[in-house]
Amino acid sequence: MDVIGIICEYNPFHYGHLYHLNKIRELHNKALIVLVINGYFMQRGEVSILSKEDKTKIALNHGIDIVVELPTIYGTQSADIFASKAVEILNMFKVNYINFGLETNDIKKITNIVLLQNTANYQKDVKKYLDLGLSYPTAMAKACKINNSFFTPNNLLGISYIKAINIINKDIIPESILRTNNYHDLDSNEKIISASNIRNKIKNGVDIKKYVLDDVYSLINKKDENKLFELIKVIILRDKLDSYLTVDEGIDYRIKKYINNCQTLEDLINKVKTKRYTYNKLQRMFIHILLGIKKDTIPSNISYIKILGFNKQGQKYLKTLRKELPLDIDYNSECFKTELLAAYIYEIISNKKTINFELMNKPLIY
Repeated sequence: MDVIGIICEYNPFHYGHLYHLNKIRELHNKALIVLVINGYFMQRGEVSILSKEDKTKIALNHGIDIVVELPTIYGTQSADIFASKAVEILNMFKVNYINFGLETNDIKKITNIVLLQNTANYQKDVKKYLDLGLSYPTAMAKACKINNSFFTPNNLLGISYIKAINIINKDIIPESILRTNNYHDLDSNEKIISASNIRNKIKNGVDIKKYVLDDVYSLINKKDENKLFELIKVIILRDKLDSYLTVDEGIDYRIKKYINNCQTLEDLINKVKTKRYTYNKLQRMFIHILLGIKKDTIPSNISYIKILGFNKQGQKYLKTLRKELPLDIDYNSECFKTELLAAYIYEIISNKKTINFELMNKPLIY
């Protein structure tokens, strides 16, 4: 039996995700699918519009066999760390494939870029272009001698996944599905559109019922942007910021300079951002500040695995791994403390009850 690993955020789950799962079923009949998923806060620093518990329910409803937590402390970091920790978790479940969506669907080209990035000349060229003030994706494209348009969000994640596979277990086969939509397209009204398009429509008051399945539509949460900003603002005014993860190079002074002149987090990010500090990088930084994630408290190793849910086939497979998986929650770890704080804060800004799901630590059974 093939065991397929996927890494998703489901923010929210939509018809494109269902298409992805159906394509996997076409490629691997009767395969077991293990999903590693982010919970309350996303890799690009956004607040999820679905709770972790609801994402788990939706995933099980649509044929995922095992759902596993990607700890917030790793899931809100750069693409390379996000991918590395997710692949590390999937490797513990002995997956033989990791399947992900790409805008190009060219695994060979992605793999060649990964090989190029391991060379000294590449690193030297990227530094040279960054020193000229170019953004990181543009510096990457120039160093690879590839058009900048190739480095779309999911292609970049694909590079990170293959990097991680090469380090963690080269026997895992990377496999891709061609995405049916453009991540940057915020205007399309087709049935399958990106999650970012859906979130943009919600922000603009557009009804998204036609873009998501019925079991998703009723579970979408509205976050209170004012509460979110006020929580972050209190910490910025109170604390010295340079100890927080990703706060460096004097950006803390720019944040302190503008904080009292802003009414929203979006306004603050737009005032603080530079070519080096992009919107997404700053959004992620403010989540680190909000969750108290410090540079010197990031665990280098995953100390436990938290299974969020499974079905009968998943349960049967888990029994074969029970003695090999670190399933005992380390309640004193930074991972658990950060996860619990994330749940508390998510409850404050979404009015969605989330604490019990964290404290009970009982997987959902489909």
